[in-house]
Amino acid sequence: MDFTALTIDVLKSLGQITGNYGWGIILLTVIIRLAMWPLGVSQQRSMKTMQMLQPKMKMIQERYKSNPQMMQQKMMEFYKEHKFNPMAGCWPIAIQMPIFILLYSALMSPLFIQVAGNESFYFVKRLDATLRGNAGLSYDNEFNVTKNDTFSSAKNIKIYLKGDAEPIEQKVSNPRKFIKVQGDIIPGETLDLKISLDDLNMKYSQLEKVESAEVGVIDNNTREIENVKFTKSGDILMAQVPTKEVTSTIHYDVLLLVLIFGASMFFAQKIMMATNKQAAQDPTQAAMQKTMGTMMPIMLTATFIFIPIPAGVLLYLVSSNIIQVAQTIVINKQLDMEEAAKKAGKLSNETNINARKVEAKEVKNVEEEKE
Repeated sequence: MDFTALTIDVLKSLGQITGNYGWGIILLTVIIRLAMWPLGVSQQRSMKTMQMLQPKMKMIQERYKSNPQMMQQKMMEFYKEHKFNPMAGCWPIAIQMPIFILLYSALMSPLFIQVAGNESFYFVKRLDATLRGNAGLSYDNEFNVTKNDTFSSAKNIKIYLKGDAEPIEQKVSNPRKFIKVQGDIIPGETLDLKISLDDLNMKYSQLEKVESAEVGVIDNNTREIENVKFTKSGDILMAQVPTKEVTSTIHYDVLLLVLIFGASMFFAQKIMMATNKQAAQDPTQAAMQKTMGTMMPIMLTATFIFIPIPAGVLLYLVSSNIIQVAQTIVINKQLDMEEAAKKAGKLSNETNINARKVEAKEVKNVEEEKE
C-alpha cells in the first residue's frame, strides 16, 4: 500500500471540505487530537499519579541504590500495588511520530507538488516550501539545477502512439527511478533526460508504436516541476531541457512559521507545568521540568531551521500545540472534578461510618441503663 499517496488523498478530501489544503491540514490535526483524547486523559492522569507517588519512589531509590536489581524489583512491585504504568504518558508521542513521518513524506513527495504545490495559506505562500529553496519558477520550461540534483516523474504521464490522436494515460509505479540523467549535470548547459521503454507498462505491440510522451519532471532538490516532451530514439524516450545555476533563497514565511511553532510549543509546555500543581513538592523535579520546558522548544526550533521541514508539516505542529493547550486545560479540569468527587464520596463514607459508630454507642448506653 502506498501510504504517501493515501495521505495525499486524505488531505485532498479534507481540502475539498474546507476549501483549502491549509485548513485541511488543520482539520486533520483536530481529528487526530480528538481521536487521541483518551490517551491524553491517560497521559495527564499518569503525570498526576507520578507526582503524588514521587516521594515514595524516591525513598525506594535511596534505600536500594546500592542494589540496582532489588531496586528495580521493588519499583515494579510499587507500580503494581498502585496500578501505575510509567509508560502511559509516552503513548501520545509514540502514536504521533508515524503521523508526522507520513505527513512529511506526503508534502515532500512529487505527487503533492503536482497536485497542490502552489497552494498557499494566509501568509504561507506554498505549503510544500521549506525554509531554504530555489528562486526558480515551475512550468517556465527551464530547470534551476545543481550538479548533484536527481529527478522524479509525476505519478501520471501521457504517451502518444503512432496513428492515434489521443494520448494514453499511464501511471508510473516508481516515479523516483523512472527518469534518468544522461551524462553530467552542468548548470547553464542543456540537461539530457531519458526514459527506458522497458519501464512503460505496455504491450510489445504498443511499445513499437510509441512516438513521444509528456511527463511532469520534478527536481527532487529544488522542488521545481516542468512539463517535458520526450521523443522516441531507439529503445528510449529522450528529452533536452535548458538549465541555469540554482540560486538559493530564504522563505521568510516559513521562517515565521518555525518561530510560531517554537512559541506555541513553549506556551504549551508552560501550561502543562502550570496545571500540574503538585510539581513544586519536589524542587529537583520542578527545576528539571522548568529547564526542559525552556530548552525543548529552543532545540526543536533550531533543528527545524537547519532541517528542511515543509510549511504544511509546521502548520500541523503549530495546530497540534494550540489544540494541546486547550486539551490540557480541559482534561485537568476533568481530572480535578473526578478527584473532588472521590474525596466527597470518601468523606461521605467516613461520615456515615462515624454516624453508625455514634448510633451504636448510644444504643449500647441505653441498654446498659436498662440493666
